[in-house]
Amino acid sequence: MLQQTQVSRVIPAWESFLDALPTPEAAARAGQAAIVRRWEGMGYHRRAVALHRCATQIVERHGGVVPSSLEQLEALAGIGPYTARAVQAFAFEVDAAVVDTNVARIISRAVTGEPLRAKETQQIADLLVPPGEAWRHNQAMLDHGALTCRPTPQCGDCTLRRSCAWARSGFASPDPARTTAGTSRPQGRFEGSDRQLRGLILDAARKERTDPAWSAELDERFGAERVAQQTQVMIAEGLIVRRASGLRLA
Repeated sequence: MLQQTQVSRVIPAWESFLDALPTPEAAARAGQAAIVRRWEGMGYHRRAVALHRCATQIVERHGGVVPSSLEQLEALAGIGPYTARAVQAFAFEVDAAVVDTNVARIISRAVTGEPLRAKETQQIADLLVPPGEAWRHNQAMLDHGALTCRPTPQCGDCTLRRSCAWARSGFASPDPARTTAGTSRPQGRFEGSDRQLRGLILDAARKERTDPAWSAELDERFGAERVAQQTQVMIAEGLIVRRASGLRLA
């Protein structure tokens, strides 16, 4: 849920989800449509599809127990390097470095003072983890990147300023974080975006709307060709299906 969504929006959704589906077996048994329904308001609903596939794989391959090895975690649907290491560090307290956009900024600015490729960032992050302190270390790095070493950095409040490579360079331009792999880029406007359109299409499928009014409204607002294209993309992604009565959750 934390992939591409703010913590403040995740917390209530996460708590509600775990109350209803507390185990991989429960999530797998509930079915994909139930997962997508519970994802309402979160956006990027392909994550919900991947989550159901992941839960099913955990049941089938690992007896319903989430694995702890990096190789086994990354083999699961929807789990890449960041999520796999987050599970290792926070669930199992393995000495793994969690690298998200916040951590990548810190490393490129404070540690190297130069842009980095994703593999380089991960390698450096791994070296920085104090043995036996992965849980605390990763929490500190994530918080520092979210609160201080932001896209527009709060250098005056930074506890790393004395040792920061970028600060020692006199904050040489350009900011090394801007071209470091994995750091965030400004997100386009939501209003009128494909993200907004996809959310409205999914909402119609979730509510099983049969009246033609919503379709006509979307066609007028976004253009019929664009609506049709995004609908087909979402069908191909396994989010929705087309029935005689209209669009439905897959």
